[in-house]
Amino acid sequence: MTRRTLLKSLAVVATAGSLALTVQAQARDLRMAPGVPPAHPAYDPMFTEFAERLAEKTDGDLTGNLLGTEVANIGNMRNAIKSGLVEVGLFLPAYFPADLPEINLVGDLAFLGTNPHAMGAAVTEYIVTCDECQQELKQLGIVYTSSHASDLYRILSTEPVRSLDDLQGLRMRVGGPQYSRWAESVGVSPASIPVGETYESLSQGVIEGTIASIADIISFRLDDVLNYVTDVELGTFHSTISHAVGQQAWGSLSAEQREALVHASVEASAAITQRWGYEMADEAREVALENGIEMLEPEPELLEAIEAFLEEDLVYAAEQAESRHGVEDAAAKIERFQSLVEKWNAIVEEVGADPEAVAEAMNREIWDGVDFSTYGT
Repeated sequence: MTRRTLLKSLAVVATAGSLALTVQAQARDLRMAPGVPPAHPAYDPMFTEFAERLAEKTDGDLTGNLLGTEVANIGNMRNAIKSGLVEVGLFLPAYFPADLPEINLVGDLAFLGTNPHAMGAAVTEYIVTCDECQQELKQLGIVYTSSHASDLYRILSTEPVRSLDDLQGLRMRVGGPQYSRWAESVGVSPASIPVGETYESLSQGVIEGTIASIADIISFRLDDVLNYVTDVELGTFHSTISHAVGQQAWGSLSAEQREALVHASVEASAAITQRWGYEMADEAREVALENGIEMLEPEPELLEAIEAFLEEDLVYAAEQAESRHGVEDAAAKIERFQSLVEKWNAIVEEVGADPEAVAEAMNREIWDGVDFSTYGT
């Protein structure tokens, strides 16, 4: 081999090595925080599947390192993302009502939820197309990706609840303002207790029940401390941002990577909604029966009280949003959200409870027209 040939060969090897180092340097292992224990569906499948799909869609350029609740939980997620400790985390707007009145205007309307997949999609479309919502998030240094929804909430209790009389004086954990208002309207004393403290609060007699997803029996091991489930439909919990991305992390991504991240989020949101809103609900019923938890049917007066509350509360919610939080045209915004709920109820009815089909519809209806070079910046 001549000296010139040797030098050329070395140059090729050096160039290849340099390119390999460049590719390696571009790969990102994002710090991700589900904020809940591994048994919760927000951990698996919502974050496990999100990390897997993100890696697939970016050919390994973006991967995820899942952090435990000892690093960040849903209660301190705002500060964790703002500080940069967490780059992608589960963010619940309901925990921060003063910071996000525009988003919580619709996030609090739990009782409109009759179909989990439809609610997750309706919230997603609303926030993506709501300038005021986007501005709120920008103030917190957060970029929005997608939302998911729970199964229909029910009354989980230590005391039997069939009628309005049975509810009088009971103290129950609630997961949002609309649930607090409903609880007060039927004589229940609402308790704002973090969901992770439900087991301890029930076991110590601090509360007699929780208005929550029946899947919480599995997620938070409540089968040891519950005696009854009242099979009444109390809407969905959908005040969620499945994968909130920190502004600094988002700014470091290319437009193609941002789009891949959003699509991975949408698919993972559909997966958790399927798991939490449908599969775990069925499994939780089996666990409840196996552990002697009695399923109770509500009396007609209790069902009538729910319908009456929803009709009156939509007006009240708009008035409160305007007077307490300065939200403008709240009634019109609620009306727009209701139309999106109807739209997505129809779409989900057409495609069925298939998470892949729902995610495809969300990407088509919501994200196809978004410019990812400017979105979130």
